[in-house]
Amino acid sequence: MIRLWLKALLRRRFGRIAGTAMGVAVTVALITLLSLFLTDSSASMTRRAVSAVPIDWQVEVSPGADPAMISDAIGKAALISAERQVFYAAIDGLEASARGTVQTTGPGKAVAFDRDYLKDFPKEMRLLSGRADGILVAQQTAANLAIVPGNTISITRAGLPPYSVKVDGVVDLPDADALFQAVGLPPQAAPKAPPDNVVILPMETWQALFGSQQVARADTTRVQLHVRLDHARLPASPVDAWNQVAGAAKNLEARIAGQALLANNLGARLDAVRGDSLYATVLFVFLGVPGIALACLLTFAIASAGGGHRRMEQALLRIRGADTHHILILSAAEAIVVAMIGTTTGLIVAVLFASSQFGTDTRLSIPLIALSFFMGLLLSLAAFQVTAWRNAHYRSVHVARRAIHRPETSPWQRLWLDVLLLAASLLLFLQSASTGYQVVLAPEGVAATAINYYAFIAPALFWIGSALLVLRLSGLAIAGNGKVLKWLIGPVAGRLTPIVSAALSHQSTRITTGIAMTALAVSFATSTAIFNTTYNAQALVDAELTNGADVTVFGTTANPAGEKRDALAALPGVKGIQPMQHRFAYVGNDLQDLYGIDPTAIGKATSLSDAYFSGGTAAKLLADLAAAPNGVLVSEETVQDFQLKIGDTINLRLVNGADNQYHAVPFVFLGVAREFPTAPKDSFLVANAAYVAKMTGIKASEYVLMKAADDPAVLARTVSRILSVDPSLQVKDIGSAANIIGSSLTAVDLSGLTAIELTFAFGLAISAAGLMLWLGFADRRRDFAILIAIGAKPGQIATFLWGEGIVIAAGGLVFGLLSGILLAWMLVKLLTGVFDPPPDTLSIPVGYLAMVIALLLASIAAAIVSMRISGGEESGGYLQDI
Repeated sequence: MIRLWLKALLRRRFGRIAGTAMGVAVTVALITLLSLFLTDSSASMTRRAVSAVPIDWQVEVSPGADPAMISDAIGKAALISAERQVFYAAIDGLEASARGTVQTTGPGKAVAFDRDYLKDFPKEMRLLSGRADGILVAQQTAANLAIVPGNTISITRAGLPPYSVKVDGVVDLPDADALFQAVGLPPQAAPKAPPDNVVILPMETWQALFGSQQVARADTTRVQLHVRLDHARLPASPVDAWNQVAGAAKNLEARIAGQALLANNLGARLDAVRGDSLYATVLFVFLGVPGIALACLLTFAIASAGGGHRRMEQALLRIRGADTHHILILSAAEAIVVAMIGTTTGLIVAVLFASSQFGTDTRLSIPLIALSFFMGLLLSLAAFQVTAWRNAHYRSVHVARRAIHRPETSPWQRLWLDVLLLAASLLLFLQSASTGYQVVLAPEGVAATAINYYAFIAPALFWIGSALLVLRLSGLAIAGNGKVLKWLIGPVAGRLTPIVSAALSHQSTRITTGIAMTALAVSFATSTAIFNTTYNAQALVDAELTNGADVTVFGTTANPAGEKRDALAALPGVKGIQPMQHRFAYVGNDLQDLYGIDPTAIGKATSLSDAYFSGGTAAKLLADLAAAPNGVLVSEETVQDFQLKIGDTINLRLVNGADNQYHAVPFVFLGVAREFPTAPKDSFLVANAAYVAKMTGIKASEYVLMKAADDPAVLARTVSRILSVDPSLQVKDIGSAANIIGSSLTAVDLSGLTAIELTFAFGLAISAAGLMLWLGFADRRRDFAILIAIGAKPGQIATFLWGEGIVIAAGGLVFGLLSGILLAWMLVKLLTGVFDPPPDTLSIPVGYLAMVIALLLASIAAAIVSMRISGGEESGGYLQDI
């Protein structure tokens, strides 16, 4: 019996089977792809985090301990790929005589790397001028002493006579914060910044100069082992990778028993990325779950679309002696067939889609395949069995043919559940938005990384409440057969408007369901597209903020990039170019970055968002800065640390070109800068370049910001080729900056999720409108055939079809677009803390939304055209097809 039933269904009701199987396939494919996205995002974040750590472990050997024993313990505690020694010695200062003046510095560090150190840790040092072997000084040290390669400096040692050496080169130390970190000290006791004065010596020279100091004053020297772990052996998940690295660090601590201190830089980075991996889960919940829920609802709606045929089939089965038990068994068999077809199709689609997005070797794990089949079977059984059980209440042919009547008001409508849900959503949203969404929580004062799921309640309630409100409003408009319904169908119904509107009003439940499904699909497509577009736009803003502009040339005071401005401006593809000073200034005893700009022209080379500033727009504060030559914009942290107020005079100490010494220069505090191109996130200053040049006697502009007319990467390659003769100048483009910041939240690469969400949102919107409309029409073919049999013309039948299509299209688009925009705005506001800086406005993907609307309307038109009945023999066939 089951075999005959399934055979007949596949032959006579294949459209119904295929439609429901498609719903299952979409759901399974979406679940599978989102799971793959989470896995791929986690692996990507781990790879980026690991590659961004120059030194994984810094093991500082305690005085008197044996470095060889410590090295042996490291090899037993973890799998490593490189290990090198670094020697540090504290010095009392440096002195140099150049250009008739004597320059001195304060305390600093003398460092020695072992012979092959830079082969294994190449990111620790970059040559700016001279040669890389011999005696080297750091860039800031060279600026403090006003020296170049070839000059002689005197090193003032602790408790020992000074020693003079000839400088062979000037270098940059990009990772100075980690290189000079105080291992084992609590954060409040550690120095806030690396030393300004650093000299790098060959190992033999260091031993000759500081060997006796190492014995007599062990507290002024230290030895570190710099270790790189075997990254190929790390798990793909940030959580698992952190557990492995942290466990290895604990194992090492147990082995060395206090004879060394460990700075687990890689562990700290992975610990932060664990929170970022939770952000990927946040994005999954915010953007993925509504899509899965919509696909499930669509599957239920498609399975229920043939309700009329199903009731007649059940009535015929009862006539032939089948009871409810047998009917449910037949329905379950149909559900299993649909589940197998749909799940298999969904997995194939997921693999093909994932291969194009995440890599050609995408493989599904056995647990994921099992989960997909379980979800597909559960969804299919629920969709068919719920419908079959509900229809089983028609106990006889007489009940199956009962008269049409207006549906009663639903309980949720009488309770005004939709209004209550929307009101609750508004209250929770206002509460969450006022405090900002936080992933890192501190329960009972103990900091812990966790997802604050409370913030998800507001959009979830809005999504449900808006769907119910659509049902209420569209039901009132259709069931009431009012002016709105007649106005909508008037252009196509003409003189048949009263008849068509009356017919539609008697089918309000089915039509309002179609409107609600279409609205939910359009809302999902709209909110997803707007959020993703805004997210991607802000990721570019974040990258531009980090890099400074589309392309930035980084130089130094000794080798300023500004001298190349004219040559760079003449290159093809340069849309705008501006030099920018990067100096250092003391605020009190705190050394901070100072950026000198032309406030009237800086916008030609880079974007300055209002979110970068506090207390005014970008245009206003830049205009204030331009009007006050001695004005300065100060970072929020500096304002708080030094209790500054607008209008205060700040005496900043800047290096003067005449004597190369720091002198106080007065500035007036004009406003607060939260962010600024190339600036650090904590303490910095922004001033007029002309005033800085006048007061210091140094006109050099260390940086050059460039806006690209086309692809920034192409312009960066051109600039690099032009400047290749000067290794002291670095060229970076916005794309490389985007990769560098790739493990923060706007760092989670949304390209894969965007492709998944927008593709499925596109398909769901079309299916919700066109497919459901077509299935509803198919369920009423016999009704249309009867109308033709009694004399209705095909054009008059088409009027009913077009009227229903217009009502569903209009209601779905209006409600869907409105709720989608509101939901996207809500998501962006709730996740304001995600963006750095937060967006000023939503980014609307007009092209995508126009395509969704156009194809949605086309799918409705295709459903209507395909259902037009010409009459004659075809009508008789439909009358016989029960």
